[in-house]
Amino acid sequence: MPVFADTNLLVYARDASDPEKHHEAQAWMEHLWTSGSGRLSIQVLQEYYVTVTRKLHPGLAKEDARADIRDLAAWLPVRIDERIVEEAWALEDRYALSFWDSLIVAAAQSAGCGTLLTEDLQHDLDIDGLRIADPFRTPVGSVA
Repeated sequence: MPVFADTNLLVYARDASDPEKHHEAQAWMEHLWTSGSGRLSIQVLQEYYVTVTRKLHPGLAKEDARADIRDLAAWLPVRIDERIVEEAWALEDRYALSFWDSLIVAAAQSAGCGTLLTEDLQHDLDIDGLRIADPFRTPVGSVA
């Protein structure tokens, strides 16, 4: 079953400032690549680019970030359209999530994922069949 990766997993895989999270994120990314189960959205790719090129110090070179995004296009990024926005609004209202987190959840559900790897939402929360898993509290490979 596909596994949706949130922005923070991609960023920690590139940012070595927290060695423990960096190592775990790299292991998760390797697993998602080798299993072919990784999924994400255009929103995640946009957030990744801005974060690694503008918020990290030192930041990643734009061409390196762009190469990462071109590679991650193999993960079939979900495009945010009107249907996903409507679903996100419903999730926002039902679960009291932020709009941006609701878009991530709606995209993960749209991609048919069983798990969303993120540290931004409550670990082990079930949102209409989508399990939230903190990648730094969940053994690598245990969900895919």
